Amino acid sequence: MRYRSGPAFLALSLILSTPTAAAPSPGVAAEAPAKTRLFVLTDIGGDPDDRMSMVRLMTYANQFDIEGLVATRNSDGLFPEQIAHVVEGYAKVRDNLLLHERGYPTADALRGVIASGHQLDGVKAVGAGYDSPGSERLIAAVDRADARPLWVTVWGGPSVLAQALWKVRETRSRAALERFVARLRVYAISDQDDSGPWIRREFPGLFYIVSPGGTFHKSTWIGISGDTFHGRFAGGDYSLVTNEWIDRNIRGKGPLSDQYPNWKFQMEGDTPSFLFLVDNGLNAPEHPDWGGWGGRYELYTPPMRKWFYAPETRPIWTDTSDEVLGHDGAWHDDQYATIWRWRRAFQNDFAARIDWTTKPYAAANHPPTARLATPERITAKPGERVRFSAAGSSDPDGDALSHEWFVYEEAGTRSMSNNVSGVKLDVQNADQPEASLVVKTSRVVAPGTGTIHVILAVTDHGAPRLTRYRRLIIDVVP
Repeated sequence: MRYRSGPAFLALSLILSTPTAAAPSPGVAAEAPAKTRLFVLTDIGGDPDDRMSMVRLMTYANQFDIEGLVATRNSDGLFPEQIAHVVEGYAKVRDNLLLHERGYPTADALRGVIASGHQLDGVKAVGAGYDSPGSERLIAAVDRADARPLWVTVWGGPSVLAQALWKVRETRSRAALERFVARLRVYAISDQDDSGPWIRREFPGLFYIVSPGGTFHKSTWIGISGDTFHGRFAGGDYSLVTNEWIDRNIRGKGPLSDQYPNWKFQMEGDTPSFLFLVDNGLNAPEHPDWGGWGGRYELYTPPMRKWFYAPETRPIWTDTSDEVLGHDGAWHDDQYATIWRWRRAFQNDFAARIDWTTKPYAAANHPPTARLATPERITAKPGERVRFSAAGSSDPDGDALSHEWFVYEEAGTRSMSNNVSGVKLDVQNADQPEASLVVKTSRVVAPGTGTIHVILAVTDHGAPRLTRYRRLIIDVVP
């Protein structure tokens, strides 16, 4: 990402409880979750935050089939060697990571997907003669015989993606182009040049998540750590994203952590693009409006703003807001809250994974398994009580578990309000394995039907404390 200078879920009162099911045998690496195909475009080599994000990505490398790590242009040039340096750090710890979870790719596999984009960027680098190893690799990845979509996370400018799309349009039939576009999913960290709006205009069927424009101040992803710089917002626990926190929890823990620099403006602005894809039981990448560690977005055509490169011409997945009780004890309702509300959870997760790079299994913490003993989809009528259970949740290290049930009101389609606080619908026994709620009949916007999203957060009592989730959806019918 280019910077221009000038949960944690909020716990209710968590009650200690014992795991309700036998945990896996300690000391045995867990199976890797189902993998997501990932292609990264990064303008690494400018602001240090891209390198920071690359280190974190390596600790989650077993969750992805990484098919491209492409250096794109920043104001100083192209620096694929910086990707290679991080991969070299990963190579030295990969065997230790495998003690904790299976599925980490070989360093050679990652080296083999490093490439560079064009020396130019923006729309001026799109067209005949502007192919690059990066754009060719992207085309080949999309063409691969694989039913899974390819997620392209854009940490800088997206001209490599623009060139790939341009070439396919120039050389293939309309039907082939539509098939190509349908296989892509894009999460871009703002528009860092004018090729982003060009892509969205020229390829209206492309799934695209972005906070449009050339300024970062209003962007959702700033919620990861921009409390005092770009976003200048309140509510998040800023102590979790300082260089001091990083020194205590990330640096000085082996060859991969040695690749993690101090931040210059803020920590890891690009990380939300792949935190959005981490398999944690909360994230739902095909449903950006459901919310997760990488934020929440809604599908609409945003009005033109003075910081946009061009007017938006069609609906895109873009900024929306969550109302969240902040670390300061006040309620906050903005786009940043869709990310900072999960900050303690994703920071603890990173700290644990850095521990995995050097520690034996028994000396590190591993995430719990959150389970629903009730269906994930329930139909109910107004006034009915809905009961749910976390029976079967467990912890691989044998740690005790805490539970939190809460209604994620913004993720649902049933509109509710509360004039006392931001809690739109109370959950009874919210800190217990068994809980319930009554589908409210007052302070509900007509017609009173729609979906209610209930989130189960299960947190272990290891160090650092780790959280996994499950989502239950109630369909409210007349």
